[in-house]
Amino acid sequence: MLTSVAESSGSAILPDDLEEAVQRNDLRTRTEELARLKAVIREGPSVEATAAQRAKGKLTVRERIELLFDEGTFLEIEAFRKHRATAFGLANKRPHTDGVVVGWGLVHGQKVFAYAHDFRMFGGALGEAHAAKIHKLMDMALAAGAPLVSLCDGAGARIQEGVTALAGYGGIFRRNAQASGVIPQISVILGPCAGGAAYSPALTDFVFMVRDVAQMFITGPDVVQAVTGEHISMNGLGGADVHAGVSGVSSFVYDDEYACIADVRYLLSLLPANNRALPPVVPCTDPVDRRNDALLDLVPSSANQAYDILKVIEEIVDDGEYFEVQPNWAGNIVCALARMGGRLVGVVANQPMVSAGTLDIDASDKGARFVQMCDSFNIPLVTLVDVPGFLPGREQEHQGIIRHGAKLLYAYCVATVPRIQLILRKAYGGAWIVMDSRSIGTDLSLAWPTNEIAVMGAEGAANVIFRREIAASGDPQETREQCIRSYQEELMHPYYAAEHGLVDDVIDPAHTRETLVRALEMLEGKRASLAPRKHGNPPM
Repeated sequence: MLTSVAESSGSAILPDDLEEAVQRNDLRTRTEELARLKAVIREGPSVEATAAQRAKGKLTVRERIELLFDEGTFLEIEAFRKHRATAFGLANKRPHTDGVVVGWGLVHGQKVFAYAHDFRMFGGALGEAHAAKIHKLMDMALAAGAPLVSLCDGAGARIQEGVTALAGYGGIFRRNAQASGVIPQISVILGPCAGGAAYSPALTDFVFMVRDVAQMFITGPDVVQAVTGEHISMNGLGGADVHAGVSGVSSFVYDDEYACIADVRYLLSLLPANNRALPPVVPCTDPVDRRNDALLDLVPSSANQAYDILKVIEEIVDDGEYFEVQPNWAGNIVCALARMGGRLVGVVANQPMVSAGTLDIDASDKGARFVQMCDSFNIPLVTLVDVPGFLPGREQEHQGIIRHGAKLLYAYCVATVPRIQLILRKAYGGAWIVMDSRSIGTDLSLAWPTNEIAVMGAEGAANVIFRREIAASGDPQETREQCIRSYQEELMHPYYAAEHGLVDDVIDPAHTRETLVRALEMLEGKRASLAPRKHGNPPM
């Protein structure tokens, strides 16, 4: 029986009783040989290498592929590929696949392309042949108009192959950029992703990571210590929780590979195949006209009292189900995918539970990225507004809140998908404009009867407008309170914006779900286009 591949050469060891038959070039015998060779390739380089992979708490490349795709649908290509390098002993180490499995199959019945590094061969490091396989698959995915998933578990460029390995990464990056906004690209980090390898996930639409086994960084802990003197672990430098909660590189983080890949499958079931397709519509069993009386108690009328915006989202979307993107980073803004009336929508919402829902640098970046993704793949946007403004302070200003805030503004301004704004409570200053107001092109602006739309809060406005009257008053506190009430009655009542055409309707919160679903149905056939140009020059 053919049971293993010689790790030193990577060549199949043919049993003695087949040699004579092979010489006869008999088709039946050749077919048997093919089946046995493919079985060896599927097993991997050695039992020891597989055991080492499992000892790290990681699945093998084939197990990951089986979890991702519908059973029996994955078709592999270039399984027989070997590298051509000869330096530094590589001539004697030429395993089949060259450490990466590439192919396509079905996920929930939808065609998906994927490549997966095999850490058991060269530590999953990328060489010329390895890269060529990925390039071919990426080209196929783009030509077929189907999503691309990368299962990353590799130690970076194959040093023994020198600059050809680096050029291989360049080809991947270029294809990531060309496919951006054309097909969904999902990176799943299931091991190390170091050096230049880390840039490919950063160019994709979503990044999944698994705790303890996944790390991403440009320079590793040893280099950091040598250059800066700082001692830090791999997880402390670039682990899943770091990128999910600090850097914002990771969209999702999980405790194990099973849960991670299950959610990759779920995300793929939500998204369209490409930018010319619409997201799948599913039958909706949640009544469209279901009343939302709970909202009357969920959202306090006091502008300074916090509440959880996730409970509002839960109340209005189909069956209370949503898929939050980057839930551990920039918590003052919520970005989530959900269905309303069976149609996929992207929800952007201020979160009063975190920093009072203010917009800051990270929240602006997070929101802009999500809006761009939704617009790329024809996902309508619903924006829930309860924002007191941009976060003030020297640190924010010096780090470029103007530039970062402009990213979110730009993303909304150029988005051509159906857009609905709903103002739940307060919307002050430039933050109201940025959160998809009528003035920047939202298709429909709605508000609850508790809305306060103004340049700033009543207290601040009164202190500016009536400062002389207050200063000259015999009772400054009483005068200030009277001025605040006067400003509220004149400019901050719920219907002021509606009177000026900046809000299309003030609605009963209990009818929120029905109103939004009907509005989305109305906008379903929206056709919009931008001025002819090569591309815009958004703030970066």
